[in-house]
Parts: sequence; structure tokens; C-alpha cells
Amino acid sequence: MAELEARADDDVAWLSADRIAELVASAHEAAAGDEGLVNDTYPSLARVDPNLWGVAVTSVDGVTTSTGDAQVPFVVMSVSKPFVFALVAAHLGVREASELVGMEATGLPFNALASADGPSNPMVTPGAIATSALVPGSTTAQRWAAIRDAMSAFAGRELDLDQETYASARATNVRIRDLAARLASAGLLRGDPDDAADLYALQCCLRVTAIDLAAMGATLANGGVQPVTGERVVSAEAARGALVAMTIAGLYQASGRWWLETGLPAKSGIGGGLVAVAPGKAAIATFGPRLDAVGTSVRGARAASILARTLGLDLFASRPAERP
Repeated sequence: MAELEARADDDVAWLSADRIAELVASAHEAAAGDEGLVNDTYPSLARVDPNLWGVAVTSVDGVTTSTGDAQVPFVVMSVSKPFVFALVAAHLGVREASELVGMEATGLPFNALASADGPSNPMVTPGAIATSALVPGSTTAQRWAAIRDAMSAFAGRELDLDQETYASARATNVRIRDLAARLASAGLLRGDPDDAADLYALQCCLRVTAIDLAAMGATLANGGVQPVTGERVVSAEAARGALVAMTIAGLYQASGRWWLETGLPAKSGIGGGLVAVAPGKAAIATFGPRLDAVGTSVRGARAASILARTLGLDLFASRPAERP
């Protein structure tokens, strides 16, 4: 990555490729630790090595710097939410999508039943289920193909489904079906609730790497254009809508604290992934299975906070990153 450029204004923070690699490696080392627990919602998650730890950064000009276990696949889980919302927003328009799903903070845990009683946010589970029901297509198979194709386009490569985790989700996740049914009874869900619950489970069980997530986040940072392939995946308006949703509730009830620490829209997932986006600049992605009480990677949050500052990505920073 030869440079990170703040395209929204004339203030450009220039960093050499060597300096960026040095800063990414430093953040990777500084964020390592043994705090947090691996999620055990599904057997495949519980078996993940807790010591896996990778970091990747992709700029809007398509250059990636990574270190550690950034190429190790893991299940995307809730980090799928902003990308599926961007797909729906590109199809319906951001205003209609946000009116149907909601765009406000809930102040509740990600899967709270109460958050299904009214308009929610696409970053919490009820809102994400409602979003999945709005994906274009006349059948569940067509909508799943649209989700998989869009997620793959964001990543710049074809993503595959973790069949074991998906089988576990279908067999055991009563809460998702309950949330879908509750949304339907409140008139907040289009179509069949069981189909919506299944689509949500499918999107969460795609396998990605930290390098994939960095490219996906950089696509949002780049106004919907995948910076490596050059493909327009979603409209600039839809990319902006996803970033707004991430800003409001990307880390659920810890979103405000996250903004104080990093100044970046972000999304975490119980699979250990995290992506943070600096619009017009770059995306930081991490994989670290040890989670805090909210379900965010402890190492990932720490590394993202460090890199937001040292790479000059914090949207509220008073000065750019240091010059080499």
C-alpha cells in the first residue's frame, strides 16, 4: 500500500508501504493477549483455536497489507450484516430500505426479543432478518444466490458456505426463528418468516478471511466499487447507508464506546471477525476468536483502535498520521 489518501478533502496522509507494514505488524503484536472467550453457540465455533490472530488493511486503491493468520478462513456471522444491507439498499434505495428495516440505535443486545417489536437497525439481528427478507428474488434460492454473489463480489472472490455451521444453525437456533415470527406478527417482515430466518442463517455461515473482510470493507470505503477488481458492487448511496448503520449499531450497545476509541464505522461477529471502515481511505479487518461480553474480538478491537490512530484513519483525529 503506497499511500492512504483522504479523498474527502485536500489533507493527504502519505505513508510508505514499508511504514504501513511496520505499523500493521506493530498493532498485531501490541493487541495480542489471552483475554476473552471463544464463542460456543455452534460446535464449529467452539473448536476454533483461540490463539489464531490476523490483521489486514486494504486501501481504496486496492493494496493490502496483512500479517499473522489473515488468510485463515472463519465463519463471517454478523459481519455479513452491513454488506447484505448494502445489497438491499442498492435494490430498493436507502430511504425505503431504512424505513422498512429501521436505522436507529436500540441500546439492546444484538438478539433481544424486544428489538423485534418495532423498527430496528440492520446491524442487530431482528433488523438483519428483516433485511434478508428484502433481498431481490422470487424464491429463497434466488435470494440466497443474490446474497452469495454480492458477498463474493465485495470480497473479490467466490465465497463458500460452512456447511457444518449452517446445519447447526438450522437445527438449534430457535431464537432466530422466534425473532422472525415476532417481526412477522408485528407487520415488520415481508414474506415467510421461516424463509427469512433461513436466509439470515445462510448469510452468516459464509466463510471469509481477514484479507477478504478488508477488501469488503474497502469496497464500502470506495463508494461501492471493489478496489481490487474494479467492479461496482453497490451504489455509492447504498455503501453510505451501510456505513451509517454500522456507525449507529455496528457493535450493539458498545457502539458509543467504540466510536470514542476508534472514530470508525465497524461491525463485529461471534466468529471472531471485525471490520472497520475509513470512508475514502481504507478498511481494517481482523480475525481473533477471543471475544468480550458484547461479542467483539478483544484483539481485533484493540488492533483497530491502534491502527485507526497510527494510520491516520480516525474520522475525528485532530491531525493526520505521522509522516515517515
